[in-house]
Amino acid sequence: MNAARPTEGAGPTRQDLIDFVVREARLLDAKQYEEWNRLFTDDGMYWVPLVPDQEDGVNHTSHLYEDKLLRELRIERLKSPRAFSQQPPSRSHHLLQTPTVETFDPPSNRYLVRTEFHYTESQGDELQFYVGHFLHHLTVRDGVLRMTLKRVNLLNPDAALPAVQLFI
Repeated sequence: MNAARPTEGAGPTRQDLIDFVVREARLLDAKQYEEWNRLFTDDGMYWVPLVPDQEDGVNHTSHLYEDKLLRELRIERLKSPRAFSQQPPSRSHHLLQTPTVETFDPPSNRYLVRTEFHYTESQGDELQFYVGHFLHHLTVRDGVLRMTLKRVNLLNPDAALPAVQLFI
């Protein structure tokens, strides 16, 4: 099951979920942000909590808590030649451990995939490193696998972190 193709009545396999997460990281590293953003449901969220074990992004401050509109605004800024924070442009690299399927519940259409990661963001002579794990909350909508939430749990979320330019 490719994330861009309908499932034709069949639910996703565990391998489909793992492939989805790997493809999602590759889209980010290739700067294919619009295609990446289409992997979310319309109400899907991208979340980087501020503290370990943070309960939610609504009632607590987060590094990032972005809905569709905020992700679209950031994508447009990244594409703009007037985005001076992107001179020179940032690049990213996701190094993923093999994703593990934590929840596989086809009757409820709920899937959860956990992936340990090392993320590097490069801009000019500067490198930033982030380590942690992703939690991809997935569902099938209109026959296509989509993210309802991508939670980025950093190893040190409560540290004074520099501005993240791209998407971890």
